Amino acid sequence: MPIASESEFSTLLDATRRQALSFLGGLPQRAAAPAGLPASADTMPDGIGAEAALTAFAARYEAALSGSPGPRYWGFVTGGATPAALAGDWLAGAYDQNASHEVGSIAAALERATVAALRELFGLPAAFHGVFVSGATASNTAALATARQALYARRGIDVAEDGLTAAPPLRVLAGSAHSSIDKALAVLGIGRRALQRLPTLPGRTALDVTALAAELGVDPARPTVVVASAGEVGTGDFDDIATMAALCRGRGAWLHVDGAFGLFAALLPDKSDWLRGVEAADSVTVDLHKWLNVPYDSALVFTREPAAQRAVFRASAAYLGDSADPLHYTPENSRRWRALPAWMSLAAYGRAGIAEWVRRDCALAARFGAGIAARTALELLDEVRLNVVCFALREGGAIERDTLLQRLQRDGRVFLTPTVLFGRPAIRAALSNWRTREDDVDLALAALDAALTD
Repeated sequence: MPIASESEFSTLLDATRRQALSFLGGLPQRAAAPAGLPASADTMPDGIGAEAALTAFAARYEAALSGSPGPRYWGFVTGGATPAALAGDWLAGAYDQNASHEVGSIAAALERATVAALRELFGLPAAFHGVFVSGATASNTAALATARQALYARRGIDVAEDGLTAAPPLRVLAGSAHSSIDKALAVLGIGRRALQRLPTLPGRTALDVTALAAELGVDPARPTVVVASAGEVGTGDFDDIATMAALCRGRGAWLHVDGAFGLFAALLPDKSDWLRGVEAADSVTVDLHKWLNVPYDSALVFTREPAAQRAVFRASAAYLGDSADPLHYTPENSRRWRALPAWMSLAAYGRAGIAEWVRRDCALAARFGAGIAARTALELLDEVRLNVVCFALREGGAIERDTLLQRLQRDGRVFLTPTVLFGRPAIRAALSNWRTREDDVDLALAALDAALTD
C-alpha cells in the first residue's frame, strides 16, 4: 500500500510542473469551454500512488477542463493567473501557513502589508480596514453583516450577541445589485425580500438617484443599507456613488460599494472618475481573482467600522486570546494565505503593469463591441464603458440566442454566457484576462460569424 513519503516531493513536483506547463502552453488552442462533458466523474482510484494519481487525473479529466485561465474565456468576469501570481499560489500551498494568526508566522503581517498596498492602489482612505476573503459572496456577506451590526448598535441593539428578535426590519436599497447580495441577505437572516430594487436610469443599469432619494425619505428612521454597483455585472455600468454617498450621509444609511471588478477603474485616468465618492462609502468589496489575475479564490472586504466587524466575527476561545488576528474579522477561522499571490503580483508588476492589462482589456472590449455593432444580425445593447459587452440577436433573425450559444460552445474558440437586459434575452462578454490580445477578439468575432451561418 503506497504511503506518503518526503522522498516523493522532488519527483512529484517536477512532474506536476511539467503537467501544468503543458496545460498552460496549450491554452491558445484549448476550447474555452469544452462541449459534451461527461455526466459524472468515474470511480475514485484507491491507493495507486502519487505519481500514478497525477497521471490518472491527466488522462481522465484534463481534456474536460475549461480554458478559463486563457484569453477567450469571457462568460464570467474571470482573470487568469499571471506567472508571479501562480508562483505565489504554489508557494502558499508549499508553505501552508495559517494566515489567521499574528503569532508564530509573518503570514498575517504580510497580509496587512498587502491590504495596505491594495488600498493605496485603489485610492481608498487609510480609514478603511481590509481583510482577505474568498470572493464576492464572502466579501458582500462580511460587509452586510458589519453594516447590520453597526446600524443596530446605533439603536442600542447588539445583534451579534442578542440576535434579531428585538431588531426592527432592515431594508436594503439597490438598482442592479449582484446576485451575491441576495445570497448574503439569505445567509444573514435579513432575507432576500429585504432587498428593494429601485428604478434605474433609462436604457441603463445604473441606479436612478432620484428614486433613491425618494425611498430614503420613506420611514427615515428605519435602518437602511444602500448598495452601489461599481461595475454592474451585466453591462459594466457604474452607479453615481458620490450622490449616493451624500444621500446616505443625510439619512444615516450605510453605503456599501460592490466593486468586484469595477474598482480597478481607479487605475485608469480616463475612467477613474466613475469611482468618485467611493472614498465616502462605509464598506467596499473587490475580487482579486478577477482583474488582478491571481488564482481563485481571492477577494477583499474593506469597512470603516472594524469594531462592528469584529463584534460579528470574533472567535471566543481560551487558546485564541483577545488578539488582533485576522480570523476575528472574517467568517473563516482557518484561512489560506491568499495574500501571497497578490503580494507577488504587486511586487512583480507594480501599479503600471497591472494598469496596462486593465487598460488593454478595456480597449479590446471596445474593439469587440465595435465588431458586434458592425454585424447586421447582432445588436449592441449598451455602451461599452469598461470591459463588459452586452449584445443580442436582432429581432426576427434566423436563430435564437440559446442556439447561437450552443454553436459557439461547440466551436470552442470563445466562451460567452446568457443574460437578460431589460427583459430581452442577451449575451454577455467580460474581458479581464492578462493574456487577451487583438487576435483573440478577431477569433471571437470569426466564431460568431460561423455560428450565425452554421
